[in-house]
Amino acid sequence: MSHQNIYDNETFFAGYRAIRANKNNANDLFETPALLSLLPELRGCAVLDLGCGCGDHCAEFIRMGAEQVVGVDISKKMLAAAQAENSHPKITYLNMPMESIGELNGSFDVVTSSLAVHYVEDFRGLAKDIFSLLKPGGFFVFSQENPVNTCFSGGSRWTRDEQGNKLYAHLADYSTDGKRQSEWFVDGVVKYHRTFSSIVNTLVDAGFVIEQMIEPVPDSEMMAKHPEHRDLIHKPDFLLVRAKKPL
Repeated sequence: MSHQNIYDNETFFAGYRAIRANKNNANDLFETPALLSLLPELRGCAVLDLGCGCGDHCAEFIRMGAEQVVGVDISKKMLAAAQAENSHPKITYLNMPMESIGELNGSFDVVTSSLAVHYVEDFRGLAKDIFSLLKPGGFFVFSQENPVNTCFSGGSRWTRDEQGNKLYAHLADYSTDGKRQSEWFVDGVVKYHRTFSSIVNTLVDAGFVIEQMIEPVPDSEMMAKHPEHRDLIHKPDFLLVRAKKPL
């Protein structure tokens, strides 16, 4: 199976880094706080972060008290940035696709993943590998693009009024799971769409108990401060899930 490594494309990498450098981006305002809110107490824990990117979350987990963090990413560019910006004696960065984590030794109290699982074709296999790597009572906490976004692959996302304000979000092919190609910095970025029920049932089939799900949207104070994110009221960008491996 081939593994997409879009983050080592120079144009894509530069575009992504520019977005993340803007502290008003949706990841920092909505996705990251929601992800951190779903984490259990990390003090003394071993954490595996899948699609760790530049290591920002790995470093945060250490600040939260984690004893050991392993960050896995397929992108050499991302891991070079992680080593430069977020190295720590308790963090190990590994260059590997998420689909290969079954090769890892050891077990973890918590497995996390931020906006990466929608790049994985075999979510069923990934869920089983994560379940196997977790200690009994351990947690899988992840975010992904919301299924109302991953189903979308082309054309205009919005119906707008004469002033250009967004009135409705368009939805197409939601019910059909599978590969989608879209343009984000470069053409041909591949993501895999799964309906909410597919995501939930895959986790349950792997043995997980789903404890909480979040689709973060801005409150009135946030909308007043960041009106550019008002469109999240129509369609949330993210889905976050906290799943537990039973004791």
